[in-house]
Amino acid sequence: MKKLTQLDILTLSGMLGKKEISAAELSRAYLREIQEKDGEIGAYLWQDEETTLKMAENIDARRLSGEKLPALAGIPAALKDNIVTRKIPTTCASRMLSDFIPPYNAHVVEKLEEAGYVLLGKLNMDEFAMGSTTENSAFKVTRNPRDPARVPGGSSGGSAAAVAAGEAAYTLGSDTGGSIRQPAAFCGVVGMKPTYGRVSRYGLVAFASSLDQIGPLTRTVRDNALVFSAIAGKDSRDATSLPDAVPSALSGIGGGVSGLRIGLPRDCFEEGIAPDVKAAVLAAAERFRKLGASVSEVSLPTLRAALPAYYVLSSAEASSNLSRFDGVRYGHRAENFDDITELYVNSRTQGFGAEVKRRIMLGTFALSSGYYDAYYKKALQVRALIRADFDRLFEHFDLILSPVAPTVAYRLGEKSGNPLEMYLGDIYSVPANVAGIPALSLPCGTGEGGMPVGLQLMGRPLSEALLYRAGAALEDDMGGNPV
Repeated sequence: MKKLTQLDILTLSGMLGKKEISAAELSRAYLREIQEKDGEIGAYLWQDEETTLKMAENIDARRLSGEKLPALAGIPAALKDNIVTRKIPTTCASRMLSDFIPPYNAHVVEKLEEAGYVLLGKLNMDEFAMGSTTENSAFKVTRNPRDPARVPGGSSGGSAAAVAAGEAAYTLGSDTGGSIRQPAAFCGVVGMKPTYGRVSRYGLVAFASSLDQIGPLTRTVRDNALVFSAIAGKDSRDATSLPDAVPSALSGIGGGVSGLRIGLPRDCFEEGIAPDVKAAVLAAAERFRKLGASVSEVSLPTLRAALPAYYVLSSAEASSNLSRFDGVRYGHRAENFDDITELYVNSRTQGFGAEVKRRIMLGTFALSSGYYDAYYKKALQVRALIRADFDRLFEHFDLILSPVAPTVAYRLGEKSGNPLEMYLGDIYSVPANVAGIPALSLPCGTGEGGMPVGLQLMGRPLSEALLYRAGAALEDDMGGNPV
């Protein structure tokens, strides 16, 4: 018999609704998992058992009073530590914000409170979401539950690891260039990067404002659809938030993929991809064919241009967004300084880690007067070409299928000394962010060392329900999560 922490959200929701278990009982089960496992995994940065159990007991009291509660009510969750939480630390895994206690909640936290969630804690990440391994945290390294000698991916490595280890029923992460999808692929869980503007960024500490999106990580596609539906929607406090209504992403699941047109970019299967990843993703494409979808090779000529454009744009926006953390207005303040210039220099030197400093410097350079046209403006032009490329493909295809990353999860420390090599691992994930389209990562098999392989489904803006429908069809055909 499976433990409670091994069950999917929909099953747990049914058990809670029938009063077969209580929210407090379920929360204690997850707290035990955290206590037993997180010493090795290192997914959590903040926890408070009293807060968790108080929230769970409140849900139990509401249910016993006869109140009709949403499906997520009483389900324990955890949040990436760049999503602000009222009266609860939000550090972005940085010394710069090590003492920050927000006075308000992010919009997604408000939405989850409406849904009756129970907070297990805040999760480790690469500092300010800049990284692909969760080795760039100022506080700890997170390990992959499938093999603790390997990275969980990043920057939402703590979010993916917590779900994979059974330390949370679901988590929220943020995705700027693949930071939900790549760790989901590395840890063998499901991750969604929604359409830009589909989920409010209010209360998400900004990395690159034109690219950032919040999304869910879960064990199954259906669970992911449930959480996405709970957090999506218009928010007047986010000027980029879309006004479009959000239908239930679960409603179309079960409709299959018969008749769907799926494009398979040949550019993703040429040089640079590991043979085991290529084989697993192409095998999944063949499954879609057998399920009734048409799968055809296509060309995505802007694929390789997306990566340098992304790093110019994201670094430029990071340089601007992080300028506020100076020891005067926000963030860590150095104790020793003789003048205001030294205060700035010492505070930022002490507060930021190496990767953050690297990207701030890259961004400042790209925005400087002598190089703006050559780099930032050029990157914006490339972004327009990438969007046009996807628009062209979606005239003929419903979905685009690709790998999430060129390899399975690599070993801790393997790429930390070579940032450029690490950046190249984002080549398949950044185009969706640059174009602003939704993208779903889900496990499709295993590769080297028995590690999970993830595939990526991309769709037109606002097509999350279709991505979930196709993802669920594949998941069902594989008999559930293959890892």
